Amino acid sequence: MDQYSVSRPRSEVLVNSFVRSVYNWMAIGLGLTGFAAFYVANNPAMLNLVVSPLAQIVLFIATIGLVVSISGMVNRISAGTATGLFVLYSSLMGVMLAPIFIVYTNTSIARTFFVCAGTFAGCSIYGWTTKRDLTSVGGFCMMGLIGIIIASVVNMFIGSSTMHYVIGYLGVIIFVGLTAYDTQKLKNMALTQPADLEAGVIRKGAILGALSLYLDFINLFLMLLRIFGQSRE
Repeated sequence: MDQYSVSRPRSEVLVNSFVRSVYNWMAIGLGLTGFAAFYVANNPAMLNLVVSPLAQIVLFIATIGLVVSISGMVNRISAGTATGLFVLYSSLMGVMLAPIFIVYTNTSIARTFFVCAGTFAGCSIYGWTTKRDLTSVGGFCMMGLIGIIIASVVNMFIGSSTMHYVIGYLGVIIFVGLTAYDTQKLKNMALTQPADLEAGVIRKGAILGALSLYLDFINLFLMLLRIFGQSRE
């Protein structure tokens, strides 16, 4: 049986501790991403390197590889390794996202971040408190995510401004749903983890939960930036 399987309900103190750990690691990840993006954006030499198509492809492959490594091997790696991979992933995401400071004004990026934070918080609270099973919502949103990925690739070639905004609005809806769904999954994980799990296993579970919510936040932010971002041009 998987080590995250149901054993006996955890106490409220342990549940709160686990959830707090998840959101703390998510906040650390977002902080590292923001710092790395701002640092690279203000370093002309690094920024010129990062904006090249080859660098973006390498960074994209690296970040995808790290997500797969953390998600797929979390049960086979140590808590320290999982933590290190998450820190590395968050930092590389910041480097990859640095070019947004070239495209959008600092004011619109900051404004969009706060809009995203408020939206994310509301969705997360809903996901935690609702009695409705959001499994079907999560499945629908995952199918929608595949659709907007395909649409984004197509739009790279046709350059339609209308499709750009359509992808943005659909993306917001999709990641709003995924945020609520992933929060509910986190709640179920917290409530059903055995009370006698080792600290390292709990840490890995927290990192895994933080990664899911981090991805929801970052992608929600990028979709909102498509809509509200003010171009420097």
